[in-house]
Amino acid sequence: MRIFFSAGEPSGDMHAANLIRQLQARDPNLQAVGYGGPEMAAAGCELHTDLTALAVMWIVRVILNLHKFLHLVSKADRYFRHHPPDAVVLVDYPGFNWWIARRAKAHGIPVFYYAPPQIWAWASWRIKKMRRFVDHVLCSLPFEARWFTQRGCKGAFVGHPYFDEVRRQQLDETFLASERSKQGRLITLLPGSRTQEVTQNLATMLKAATLIHAAAPETRFAIASFKASQAKIAREFLRKEKERTRERAALGACAELPVEVLVKRTPELIHLAECCIAVSGSVSLELLYQTKPTVIVYTVGRVAYWLQGKFRRVRYITLVNLLTAKEIFVEHANAVAGASLMAKQEDPSVLFPEYLTCEDRSQELAAHVLRWLNDRAEYDRLVARLAQLKAEVGHGGAASQAANYILAHCRPRPAKVRRPHYLPAGTVLDRGNLPEQQRSSKQAA
Repeated sequence: MRIFFSAGEPSGDMHAANLIRQLQARDPNLQAVGYGGPEMAAAGCELHTDLTALAVMWIVRVILNLHKFLHLVSKADRYFRHHPPDAVVLVDYPGFNWWIARRAKAHGIPVFYYAPPQIWAWASWRIKKMRRFVDHVLCSLPFEARWFTQRGCKGAFVGHPYFDEVRRQQLDETFLASERSKQGRLITLLPGSRTQEVTQNLATMLKAATLIHAAAPETRFAIASFKASQAKIAREFLRKEKERTRERAALGACAELPVEVLVKRTPELIHLAECCIAVSGSVSLELLYQTKPTVIVYTVGRVAYWLQGKFRRVRYITLVNLLTAKEIFVEHANAVAGASLMAKQEDPSVLFPEYLTCEDRSQELAAHVLRWLNDRAEYDRLVARLAQLKAEVGHGGAASQAANYILAHCRPRPAKVRRPHYLPAGTVLDRGNLPEQQRSSKQAA
């Protein structure tokens, strides 16, 4: 059996890799091919292209890379025509993966969507595409399966794949011991895995860190960078922030803000942290798994903020809050798109205060962290609630359940019988007009 995968985000690459391992554990002869990243390659996938190198956001950046995406769609189409796989498995990355699904369906190849896009939050009109091009939707959140099924899709809840990854993590004990030997309570800053997220959110996070350190001088900070190029960006942001602080001289010795920039240390830095400031994304599930009080920020441009206000149909953007909120959906997006979100923070079902914003929210971020640092009882109550939710949903097994589902609903395609050279094109092949050797091989099959 051969399955074609398409995953364009670093998180999708990781989820697909875990799924490939589960599939191969059940069928050692299974061949995984397609578009992905280094994690999929390490899991044994034959990569046709490193799609994670093209992980981009927002329409302008997509347009600038459109020729690359179209080339990859054309390349996949040729592969489906000449070497049709038994199934296509898509992992998030909807803008590109809709086109892969379209070409797969054109060739009669069944399509599975693992960790599907959150169209229920931003783009409910895309349900038509899902019905048309996707055969099975393997959902990450409990209400997702109901939402898709009610709208005519074959939805199945398998669990969130991120929990499979965090359960596999092995923390570096030497690094943990080294960090624990340092003085001060650690606040971890998580600016995201996409470079665009880092550039849009880190300045606000550093301003919040400056405010926190001014009020609580015993604190220290660490920036968890996904890759070295982003660590370089973080150090440049830090240098500029210190220069501005010296010029203003408004907050004393903030030029000496104790900040480390570390690469590929996200699990350890979350584990060590007293609390965190993070962008919205699947990292919130890792924060839940490690029961870390966290305030969420996601800064976008004014145009993007206006657009999300027109299209968003959920009260919250953070996965943890979507798991706990009593009311998720709203009829009109403008009901949640106002500049002030403090009313939402008072909702007792919200575990991670969140700010989707186009403005500087550093003061609000700092206020949440300082409250947790100064009120141990409130901090412990939040940790207990996170631990309870973790026990309910953080058990893992999504990749295992998805593998079982795919193999149960996927059948190997019949081998193509090549037309002998002496038969005219269009001849229907049957045993009567095949040579004796081909007849016997077909009979044996």
